[in-house]
Amino acid sequence: MLSLQNIKKSYATHNAVNDVSFEVPNKAIFGLLGPNGAGKTTLIRIITNIIGADSGDILFNGTPLSKDHTIKIGYLPEERGLYKKMKVGEQLLYLAQLKGLSKKEAKNKIQHWLDKFEITTWKDKKIEELSKGMQQKIQFIATVVHEPELIILDEPFSGLDPVNAELIKNEIFELNNNGTTIIFSTHRMEQVEEICKRIVLINSGNKILEGEVKDIKQQFKKNLFKVVFEGNAPKIDETAFEVKVSSENELLIGLKEKSSRDLLKELVKQNINLISFNEVLPSLNEVFIEQVKEKHA
Repeated sequence: MLSLQNIKKSYATHNAVNDVSFEVPNKAIFGLLGPNGAGKTTLIRIITNIIGADSGDILFNGTPLSKDHTIKIGYLPEERGLYKKMKVGEQLLYLAQLKGLSKKEAKNKIQHWLDKFEITTWKDKKIEELSKGMQQKIQFIATVVHEPELIILDEPFSGLDPVNAELIKNEIFELNNNGTTIIFSTHRMEQVEEICKRIVLINSGNKILEGEVKDIKQQFKKNLFKVVFEGNAPKIDETAFEVKVSSENELLIGLKEKSSRDLLKELVKQNINLISFNEVLPSLNEVFIEQVKEKHA
């Protein structure tokens, strides 16, 4: 759906985005990741036509990105973007009409979402009367009410309690299942692993990693295996394997000269009462920290 090609953006002497290229597949939930100051927000603002790139190209469904595409995009920023003195219903109606909906169509779609979130009674409340979590739910409705083809969510779970975070997460999956492409930007790596299939990692304005989540975890694995057992502990050949962690009924074993198949054969040969034998893959959080530290170094 979205193709970024050699995007550059500078502010005075600061390179916010430096020759970044990546593609967001159609109907994907795509993670845009990076530490604070990495350039994520600048990229989002370029995609949403809030600011322009200094150079490079963006294609939206194969055509150069233009102001006309803005109506096909829904953007939920990290910061609150609601008018505090306006009532919830008035606010949503105003924003929906800005996105091209007629007054009648906007009212119907807004009512649908208020009913879905069971918050119809909030319709006449002012934004300033709502908690941060409630405001976030209203802002989410404003983002999706016009049924955009591309939705960009920047820290969408900010301010939400676990129940409402689960509610929004389920809505993200439902929107995606109905064909909406979603760019998901967050610092919470556990959320990325749960929600995103493909990611790009940006640091100091540069792309340092891109790919399928499952492939990235395979790429950075450490050849570690977790062995859970009952009864007698296995005797490990330390010339071929390395015991990283040992507890009463668990071993974390690293491979040296032999394969995982050799390790499993050895455990079976010793008649160990195995409960489980699993490869330990790194979390995205571990990959994220390792890559960012490496690039800083």
